[in-house]
Amino acid sequence: MSVKVAIVTGSNKGIGLAIVRALCKQFQGDVYITSRDVGRGEEAVKSLSSEGLNPKFHQLDINDLSSITAAAAFFKKKYGGVDILINNAGIAFKEGDQTPFAVQAEVILKTNFFATRDLLTHFLPLIKAGGRVVNVSSLWSAWALKDCSPALQQRFRSEDITEDELVRLMQRFVTESQKGKHKEDGWPEKAYGVSKTGLTTLSMIQARRLSKERPNDGILLNACCPGWVRTDMAGDKATKSPDEGAITPVYLALLPPGTTEPQGKFISEKEVQPW
Repeated sequence: MSVKVAIVTGSNKGIGLAIVRALCKQFQGDVYITSRDVGRGEEAVKSLSSEGLNPKFHQLDINDLSSITAAAAFFKKKYGGVDILINNAGIAFKEGDQTPFAVQAEVILKTNFFATRDLLTHFLPLIKAGGRVVNVSSLWSAWALKDCSPALQQRFRSEDITEDELVRLMQRFVTESQKGKHKEDGWPEKAYGVSKTGLTTLSMIQARRLSKERPNDGILLNACCPGWVRTDMAGDKATKSPDEGAITPVYLALLPPGTTEPQGKFISEKEVQPW
């Protein structure tokens, strides 16, 4: 039997590290912390090792295409593919940050949507039969969707939206933000929310494609909200600990073999949410 492997992006701290901790306890296989910074990643490995756990580390910067392709080549060669992929890496600006909205829109979408899509482009072909892919989104994705124009809402919810169309919509949001015309174009004043609307919609598109192209492989791909979690990103007033935030992503990553649902859904508190 080949060794199974789970990868968590952006996992040297916060929710990502908590997900790795839970997987180390529950998943029968190797679990990888990945982060941009090698030093921080190795420190995270040490911290979990001190708890008696045994994670591994691989450098991965989702904003760097060469880092993505190097990691993909490593996991293909060493494991023949990937069993669990959790896309947790993401960024947000703090509430009250004075950075202009146009800049926030470009920076946030670059990581939360475009870089995550780049990673999925290279890693989805590596997902083994029975594999699980979890994209860590946010309830902000649903809230931002509700604040979009009816025409945009219709496209984001449609069963026939393509990945190319979604990419064009995300690019349009950034472009219109830079012109100061995103509201006129039907977009909300929520750059983080729009980035996650894109990620949740991407999850639905890719799940439909997997079901069509690899119908017998039993791969499940879903998006989820971990909740409001005490992290550097969300601040210390949030209601959940990182370990509590890890519960839903880990639940989706460990859906038992033979499970057919949920697939291409948006999940919060282990429950499918309306979209």
